[in-house]
Amino acid sequence: MLFLPVLFFTCFLAVPAIANVEKTIFTAPDSINFGDARPNLIDLHLDILSPERLSVRTLVPVIFPTEKHTRGLSSWYILDNLRPGQRYEVRICWAATQPTDFFLDTFEATTVFDTTKLLQDLSAYAEERQNILPLDDIEGLGGSTTANRSILFLRIQSAASFYTTDKALMQDPPPVYVDIILDPYLWNIFPQSLLPTAAYILILAVASWFLSGFAWSKLQVFVHKKQHSD
Repeated sequence: MLFLPVLFFTCFLAVPAIANVEKTIFTAPDSINFGDARPNLIDLHLDILSPERLSVRTLVPVIFPTEKHTRGLSSWYILDNLRPGQRYEVRICWAATQPTDFFLDTFEATTVFDTTKLLQDLSAYAEERQNILPLDDIEGLGGSTTANRSILFLRIQSAASFYTTDKALMQDPPPVYVDIILDPYLWNIFPQSLLPTAAYILILAVASWFLSGFAWSKLQVFVHKKQHSD
C-alpha cells in the first residue's frame, strides 16, 4: 500500500519542461597575469560567469544566417576565476517556442587577442553592448586583473531557425531569452548540477529494491496459500 502514495507524490513533483539545451565541455586553462595595460578585460564590460555566479539570464539577439554571418550574431562572455585543470561545461537553455540554433565556443584570452577575426568580433560586441546598456547595469570583473587567474572567453553565436509568413518577423526576428549556466564537474567526471538527480535516482532504486522484495514475499505467501487450498 506504500507504493501508490509514493508514486502519487513523485508524479506531483514532476514538472513539464519545454525547452532546448546546447552545451560545450572544456578544461580550465592555467592561470595568467593580464597586467594593467589598457584596454583591459574590465573595459570590455562583458557579463561574467564564475563559481560565485554560476548562471546568467539575458536576452540574446538573433538574425537569420547570411553569407557574412553563417552562424548568426555573436555574443561574448567571460568565464572567470576557474580552477586550472578542472573540467566544466557551459549550457545555454531557451524556450522551444523560439526556434534558434546556438553554437558555443570557448577561447583562451591569448588566442582571442592574437587572432584578428576573433578580436574584431569581440570588440564590435563590447562596443555595441556599452552603447546600449548604462554603465551601472554592466558588471565587471571582480578583483584586480593583475592577480593570476584562469579565464576563458565564451562566444555564443545565435541564428534564428524558423519560417513564418509574417514579413516583419522574417526581417527582424525577436531576441531570445536564455539561461547561460556554468557547471563545474565533480572529480572531473560528473556535473555538479546533476548531483541531486543522481541522489534521487539512487534513493528511488534502493526503495524499488526493498519494495519489490516485499511484493515478492507477499506473492509467494499468496501462491503457497493458494496451493494448499487447492
